[in-house]
Order: sequence, then C-alpha cells, then structure tokens
Amino acid sequence: MILASLSSSPRRLATVGLVACLVAACAVPVSAPTPSPTPEPTIPPAAPSYTLGPTPGICPTSAPSAMAAGTTATVTMTTNYGTIVIHVDASLGPNGAGAFTALAGCGYYNNVLFHRVVPGFVIQAGDGQYGRLPDNNPDKVGQGGPTWTIQDDKVTASYKRGTVAMANTGAANTGSSQFFIVLSDTAWTSTTPTTYAIIGNVTSGMDVVDKIALVPLGGDPANSSSPQDMPLVPVVITGTTITTP
Repeated sequence: MILASLSSSPRRLATVGLVACLVAACAVPVSAPTPSPTPEPTIPPAAPSYTLGPTPGICPTSAPSAMAAGTTATVTMTTNYGTIVIHVDASLGPNGAGAFTALAGCGYYNNVLFHRVVPGFVIQAGDGQYGRLPDNNPDKVGQGGPTWTIQDDKVTASYKRGTVAMANTGAANTGSSQFFIVLSDTAWTSTTPTTYAIIGNVTSGMDVVDKIALVPLGGDPANSSSPQDMPLVPVVITGTTITTP
C-alpha cells in the first residue's frame, strides 16, 4: 500500500503530469528534501536479529476501534538506522490513528521493512504480510497487510515534512497497516492526492528518516520487474513501544 501508491494494492500507478498516486510501487513527484539530509552512510547498518514478531492472539483480526477523540499517544519506533518518535493525535484521523497504535502496540511492525523510498517525497513501511524479515517476498512487498481495512478519515491538515499518514490503494476505505513519512514541505503539490489519513508527526528522529531516504535503491537486481524505489539494503523496524499521557 501506499501511497497506494501510498497503498497496499496496485504496485504501479498512472501519472498524469505531476499527479502521482502514493502506492507501494508507483511513480510520484520528486522534489529536493528540505533541509538537505545528512550524507548517506558509506557502510549501511548491520541487519538485526529477527526474533520479534506480532504477539499471537494480540494483534487485531478486524479493524481496530477509532482512537478516542481528544487522545494522543507516542509511538517510539526503533530501526537499524536509529530511532523515530511519532506523536499520534486522534483529532487528525481517528480511524487511522486507532489502527496504527493498535498495530504498534501488538508488535505487528516488528521486523517489517521500509519497502519504498522516494527521495524528497516519502518513505513507506508497514507491510507485515510480505515485508517482514526474514521471510519477506520482494515480488509482493508493498501489496500486503492485515485481512481488514479501515474507513477513511477526513484530511484536515497539510502534508508537511515529518507528517505521518496511512497509505491506501487509491480506492475508498482501503487503508490498513501501511504508513508513510513525508520528507519535504514541498512534497505535496496542488495535484497530489490528499486522500491519505494523517495521524501525526515525527517529533524526534527526522535525521534518521533522512538517512533512510538516502539508502541505495533499485529493488532486487535479479528481478527486472522489481520496484526501483525499493532499498537495496534492509531498512528494518526492529521494535515499537507505545505510551499514552
């Protein structure tokens, strides 16, 4: 999903002019990051041991409840590139916030890859079906997620650097587990879709996000159909914790 191109279904999106669908494997508009990200590491971080995973019987088997109005949460996401702290706010998108916090709390995102990187635009993760190490499926990563989907939230805020939003397939009510982080204040133009539920923003760790945005891309060298926005080295969520006020 992804931008469903921020989504979990179709992996190729049609682009008209600058219009781009955010999906797991679609082409999207690219603009220079602001501010300029830190230099790309010459040696990527070592991949962690993949021993964690969703807690059996704890992760939701149907769409989680919307996050209660007026509530917030902090999701701390560790990766092999560093730690990203996300402030989740129910007032921005209660259905998306409810799904994201429920999945973060049950360990669903543990060992899941950031499978899509579009420099200057977004980094995307959350496919626990096809994008979890060590058993990920490079041919399908970005197309998977839970068996359920959530109702769309009305988008009332702007997509800015550090914005965290839920991906979908481009169709109504198709978001679930995949999410993305916006890299630039100018990533969204007047023609970029605004149908991705905003759930919060990064409060610490944008330097880590910038490092991830600079990893070598190209997907699977042995597969010519592999998405060119897929990292060549593993960028992995090694664990998540969630706290509420």
